[in-house]
Amino acid sequence: MPHSQTRRVLIVGGGITGGVLALALRKRGVEVVLVDLRTDLGGVGHGITLQGNALKAFRSVGIYDRLAAHAYAFDKVRLRHADGTLLTEIDTPAMGGAELPPTMGALRGDLAAIIAADLPAAGVDVRLGTTVEDFEDTGDGVTVELSDGTRERVDLLVGADGIRSKVRGMIGITDLPTPVGMGIWRTVARRPEAMDCSELYYGGPKFKAGYTPISDELCYAFLIEGNLDRSFVGEGPKGAVLKERGQGYGGTWGQVRDGIADDAIVNYQWIEAMRVESPWYRGRTIIIGDAAHACPPLIAQGAAMCAEDAVVLAEMLTGGDKTDDVLPAFMARRFPRVRMVLDNSLRLAEWEIHPDTPGADPGGVMGETLHAVMEEA
Repeated sequence: MPHSQTRRVLIVGGGITGGVLALALRKRGVEVVLVDLRTDLGGVGHGITLQGNALKAFRSVGIYDRLAAHAYAFDKVRLRHADGTLLTEIDTPAMGGAELPPTMGALRGDLAAIIAADLPAAGVDVRLGTTVEDFEDTGDGVTVELSDGTRERVDLLVGADGIRSKVRGMIGITDLPTPVGMGIWRTVARRPEAMDCSELYYGGPKFKAGYTPISDELCYAFLIEGNLDRSFVGEGPKGAVLKERGQGYGGTWGQVRDGIADDAIVNYQWIEAMRVESPWYRGRTIIIGDAAHACPPLIAQGAAMCAEDAVVLAEMLTGGDKTDDVLPAFMARRFPRVRMVLDNSLRLAEWEIHPDTPGADPGGVMGETLHAVMEEA
């Protein structure tokens, strides 16, 4: 491995982006401090659909096999009418290579727990309940003041702290998340035996309903509609609410809906988008993942774009180039790809909000996007 110009990195955020980056850097011998305001990095969230390029990134940092042991792999997606009759079936390409499944459904909590367990085992200095209070960029590095009263000197500060990134604002980037006009209900439910891949239901009373199998027993079910009042936002025992709002859909989705307990834990969030087109870096600080680009979950590429950012940045930082040269080169490499995914996701959102749009072709755009991300990240 070429001599690294980046020897010590501080990462803000221990989710998929920050966790994968920390593991990738440690594999390359870089010292890593990771801070997160949460007191527990594992066991959070609902289901998640992971495409092959996300799985490729996870394999590169050693977490794929354990995730796959709990997950559900498949190689297609079906589009259906609201009553369950088939519109079309799309074979999903092997985005991570022939040796990995094209797609996998999993529990977010399983993925988070695996990453959380590997961080200290890999030698990452993990500090929970902690965030950045201030920092000083001296040109050849960054001195960071943390909320636990400590001060760290690093070669690079990375904001991997999500769509509401604190680091983004601290370096003077004023872009903010934008609602796309859709809200999503998510829950984990029993998987009917007939469910063998992701399926999406169009033409019903809401924008879209769907599900992804995430294990032999469970599936991740969702319903997308307009933005409801903010009082709906959050997570709680709202199974009865989801069942009521999900009326008008048949087929397997109707079966899943009817099997949801009235007190099942359901999450409702507005869907937002984020794209920073100005440089993602200022001096020796950079934002990556959802802090720089976040797309609606309509092609299931959000986690993949975050994980790819992490792996690519780690590779480039340890490739022998100067840190100051890596940051613009990293954005130049990543931005066209994440822009394509985001643009296509927003196009799908527009078509789902306005289903009578002439020329709308959701299946075509999904296929086009998934084939495009087969190219090297």
